[in-house]
Amino acid sequence: MTITIWHNPRCSKSRETLALLQKKGIEPTIREYLKEPPTKAEITKLIDLLGGDPQDLIRDGEPEFKALRKKKADLGKAEIAAAIAAHPILLQRPVVVAGSRAAIGRPPEAVLPLLR
Repeated sequence: MTITIWHNPRCSKSRETLALLQKKGIEPTIREYLKEPPTKAEITKLIDLLGGDPQDLIRDGEPEFKALRKKKADLGKAEIAAAIAAHPILLQRPVVVAGSRAAIGRPPEAVLPLLR
């Protein structure tokens, strides 16, 4: 099974999650999404893999989010995908994808069920 981490090396939670995976003997594919921005279709797929609330994937404390002049609760799946594709900094990080499942590494241990 291929494991990918959507990673921002400047983020402590992202670094901690990567280290946790490596400690478990996993060398994931690293997707530095700020250097290789995702498409709207990729974000939509990520939302589907995560399940749950699409709003969990968007960071609302960033200036780019405030510029949208919308409340997080008012955004649907398509709007969230479009916003993250336009401003990758809005992606909640890190996200680990394992096969047909994904998890947000907040806390880093939240990704461990993907490894079973």
